[in-house]
Amino acid sequence: MSTDPVRPYRPADRDQVVALWQACDLTRPWNDPDADIGRALETPTSTLLVHAAEPGRVTGTLMVGYDGHRGWMYYLASDPAARGGGIARALVQRAEEFLRAQGCPKVELMVRGTNAAALGFYDRLGYEAQDVVVRAKWLSGGT
Repeated sequence: MSTDPVRPYRPADRDQVVALWQACDLTRPWNDPDADIGRALETPTSTLLVHAAEPGRVTGTLMVGYDGHRGWMYYLASDPAARGGGIARALVQRAEEFLRAQGCPKVELMVRGTNAAALGFYDRLGYEAQDVVVRAKWLSGGT
């Protein structure tokens, strides 16, 4: 029996995953969590990882995907009451392994500029600021 708390998402995780994203202030009115989960799971080079050290209790998540050029990570969340326990680090490590297995050369992510804690976390893991500007255009009527 494996003691690794990081595993792929299961449909029974849905309510806990969405509640965790809300608790971590990751959701936005224009991003439907169910649609985001569905799109990640239907794409063979994407997955949603969960951290569940206790059966039936999701304490962390990370969505990861590879578009053929770069890997991307989204929805990194760890239970606010369990921060500092290595949940996020374990999820990032597993996501990096997932991407390496697909031949992905580089992983990128976006962090809101006001999220100093997340920026510091990624700095400690060796993620560097890039000289890029993110632009977006809604293709499906988002706001």
